[in-house]
Amino acid sequence: MIRAVFVCASFFLAAANGFAQAPPASEPPAAEAPPAPKTWASMSPQQQQLLRSYQGKWNSLPPERQQALAKGSQRWISMSPEQRSSAQQRFTQWRAMPPEQRQELRQRYQQFKTLPLEQQRRVRESFNRFRQMPPEKRTELRRQWRQMSPEQRRMIIQRPAPAPRHSPR
Repeated sequence: MIRAVFVCASFFLAAANGFAQAPPASEPPAAEAPPAPKTWASMSPQQQQLLRSYQGKWNSLPPERQQALAKGSQRWISMSPEQRSSAQQRFTQWRAMPPEQRQELRQRYQQFKTLPLEQQRRVRESFNRFRQMPPEKRTELRRQWRQMSPEQRRMIIQRPAPAPRHSPR
């Protein structure tokens, strides 16, 4: 079970790297050299255990895939039990989605990556605020969103983010 979850995790962990900040726009992006192959022996015993289903075919995997799996396995090892449990739930939800819905989410993620860094930050903050709301409030906001016209939605999206609230002490 954990192995299957980890394989799914490697996909998400590789995709999550897109949330890392890119170099400032004033600097031209450096030409990326193709990743070097990752040798099986260079990984820790814990990583090898997690990736054991790949051992026989490791050398035939593209270097990008080897690097992504190695990086994902290291991240998995560094997670707390609570983080692993949360990740397993998300992977289960992902696998239960119809292929069309997964494709739509991939496309939305690609759109997100094209946003300026400041707008990405605002989206992340809004998403985190949304996740912290009680389920009833989230349901109500979804209902309101569905009832809006495309123009109303566009105006909401383009509106400046609200200032963070500070709780009184």
